[in-house]
Amino acid sequence: MTNSEAHRRARERGPSRLLYAPVRATFVAFFRLWFRLRISGAEHLPESGPAVITPNHKSFWDSFFIGAATRRHLRFMGKSELFEGWKGPLLVRLGAFPVRRGESDEDALDTARAILDQGGLLSLFPEGTRVREPDSLGEPRRGAARLAIEAGAPMIPAAITGTDKLWFGPIPRPRRVQVAFGAPISVKELASTPEAAGRLVEGELWPEVESQFRGLLSRPGVIAAGLAALGVGGAALARSRTRRKPAWRRMKPQLRPRRKTRLRRMKPQLTPRRKKRLSPRWPRR
Repeated sequence: MTNSEAHRRARERGPSRLLYAPVRATFVAFFRLWFRLRISGAEHLPESGPAVITPNHKSFWDSFFIGAATRRHLRFMGKSELFEGWKGPLLVRLGAFPVRRGESDEDALDTARAILDQGGLLSLFPEGTRVREPDSLGEPRRGAARLAIEAGAPMIPAAITGTDKLWFGPIPRPRRVQVAFGAPISVKELASTPEAAGRLVEGELWPEVESQFRGLLSRPGVIAAGLAALGVGGAALARSRTRRKPAWRRMKPQLRPRRKTRLRRMKPQLTPRRKKRLSPRWPRR
């Protein structure tokens, strides 16, 4: 499938309703079971109308994890090399459309505008490319903000962690993936200029993405949280049990060492010499 064919199909037909729902259900079940997917802030995603989701980018699978948070058909960009061969028609039916990296792709921009004009939900990565370091973010660009301002679509900051190094060869690693969404940012009052888009990204959008990202990194895992809760609960239970004991039971452990100490102190007094002196001396016959 060529780029022009993929763009035309993405604009005119969009995702396949018969294919998107079962594939999404299968992916969501697998993500929650294997990757222990945790989603927070999904209530910020609008149920209808155009919107632009702007997450950080760590893996090709980021868009699929984002799509697991909503039943709406999520549209996203993918590098044009992925649409070669049999994968092209499948990705287009799942909501993707191609983009040529390293250059200004007007076809991709026109497809994104058409999706927003149709009231679609679009996911764009402000970083433009994947950032391999798991604990850091890249520099954002203003292309996503310009599209949102032109379409009057709110921007939804999002963060994702755990999607780097998901695979060990053909085998998926059992890692924990977390996705968080922030409150929508309205763009209706902003002018459609590069300066306004730059101020929006640097002043509001990306600081919120960074805040969400740092929050996910500092969030404890399930095992650590369970152990911490068990420790706190166990200490509280021990204190409550100590308080419920009567006074005479609490005094016993304090008296036992003293009584043992007294007996030990008295033992040297009952030596054999002492017993011999106290015993009567009978003359020998």
